[in-house]
Amino acid sequence: METYAIHKGAMIAPRKARMTLDLVRGKDVQTAQGILENTNTKASRLILKVLNSAVANAVNNFGANESELVISECYINPGQVLKRIKFGSRTKVDRRDKRTSHITVKVSDNKSDNKEAK
Repeated sequence: METYAIHKGAMIAPRKARMTLDLVRGKDVQTAQGILENTNTKASRLILKVLNSAVANAVNNFGANESELVISECYINPGQVLKRIKFGSRTKVDRRDKRTSHITVKVSDNKSDNKEAK
């Protein structure tokens, strides 16, 4: 059984957030939560919220045991780019892109569903 959670439009650049996401890829949920709670980045706080949401989806909707859950898949895709301007030198205008991300975390208990077995 596999469940997931998505945070769309997170106000962080995907390149910055991927560095933190690489720390928890493939780990069990308790270890990943410990790593994210002790990592002092904005990305770790956002990823932790998405991870907790995915775990809550698995426990509440499918009755999964939280101690058996493992992060099966996690990735960050680029979202909408907000284009802003900043005045540069000699009356020039520079563009500052504020990049956003779509954070996806999938958790699984590595057990096959009854539907798949048939």
